[in-house]
Amino acid sequence: MKPQGQRSERPLRVLILTKLFPNAVNKHGAAFNRQQFVALSRLCDVQILGIIPWFPGARLFSHQSEAGRWCSVPARECIDGLDVHHPRAFFFPRFGHAANPMTFALSLLPAVWPLRKKVDVILGSWAYPDGVAAILLGRWLKLPVVVKVHGSDLNCLPDRDSIRRVLSRSLPRADRLVAVSRALAAKAREFGVAADRIACVPNGVDRSLFHPGDRTEARRELELPDGRLLLFVGRMEASKGVLDLLQAFENIAPRSRELRLAMVGDGTEMPRYREAQSRWPGRIFLPGAQPLARVARWITACDVLTLPSWNEGSPNVVLEAMASGRRVVATRVGGIPDLLDSSFAGEMVSAHRPDELAEALWRAAHAAYDPLMIAAAGPMDWRESASLLQQALLSARDGSPLPRELRVDWGE
Repeated sequence: MKPQGQRSERPLRVLILTKLFPNAVNKHGAAFNRQQFVALSRLCDVQILGIIPWFPGARLFSHQSEAGRWCSVPARECIDGLDVHHPRAFFFPRFGHAANPMTFALSLLPAVWPLRKKVDVILGSWAYPDGVAAILLGRWLKLPVVVKVHGSDLNCLPDRDSIRRVLSRSLPRADRLVAVSRALAAKAREFGVAADRIACVPNGVDRSLFHPGDRTEARRELELPDGRLLLFVGRMEASKGVLDLLQAFENIAPRSRELRLAMVGDGTEMPRYREAQSRWPGRIFLPGAQPLARVARWITACDVLTLPSWNEGSPNVVLEAMASGRRVVATRVGGIPDLLDSSFAGEMVSAHRPDELAEALWRAAHAAYDPLMIAAAGPMDWRESASLLQQALLSARDGSPLPRELRVDWGE
């Protein structure tokens, strides 16, 4: 007979709520969550609700709104072997920010209620409104809740006073909060989350894709010319520093005809780069958003990866570049200093400083370095990252202290 109070050996049952997950329309989105949750599914019994934000008439705004573009996402699909359900969650576009977590939670309740006895812990990935909605559902269903935060959800969204008030009131009620970097963990404390509830779980990389490779071979595969290649991977939005990067490139491009720039991604600033292509024929490449395996080939082909963002959490593309043995030039924001903690791995510059960025890119593009040394100091893989996340989830379920390897050294 099993001793009283001892838990069975069945796997931890985790219900994940997030809009940060790929779907049939946004196939390449949130690759970090997809990879970590696939790895987590090998350790736990995972169910995923890939939330589709919705409002009446959303389809009419498909050219302006993510909600409109996602209207055609099916109710259920299989992604990397995971059975993903896509419930629609009502929200108020532009207005009603304080109400959106409640409308999300009420919209998700019909999908979550039947699972209440089949789940040990709820994981809400992205603070607002997903994480706050998860906290509400956990309270209603009497289930522990873990909120995972990524960067902009604590660094940018709270610029709206209404969202800041919601997060300050709600996040301290989470049983555990998982941050991807120490900087983001410190930000969580500003919202009143108790220090002993905050776990730091770094993202990982897929080392079967991201590892040192032959630059010449990758360029031949991508039909790229020889020379010095600077690479950006991500959303082409102003907050990612892409206009600073364009100015920086145009500052140094006249110095060498061999210097080129590739932008792997898409976004609102793409037209600016298409204009720049006409000024620099054969010098700027715009392949658009790419699947992860193709991103790996672009990183192998480059001399330097750059990420001049104005704010960040723990950007996976930096980890992927390091695992691939490529140097990085990035801004000194968010969790990036934790990643680029050695000079041989890359160089950090100030945000909003195209002149500083230009000189750092020029130096990095022409510096000799050992790719194997950079890769050896690189990040953990997704299996290790998922194992740490599992420990945070178990701590929430059991009400036990966080394991030492998850705790943040606050230096107090």
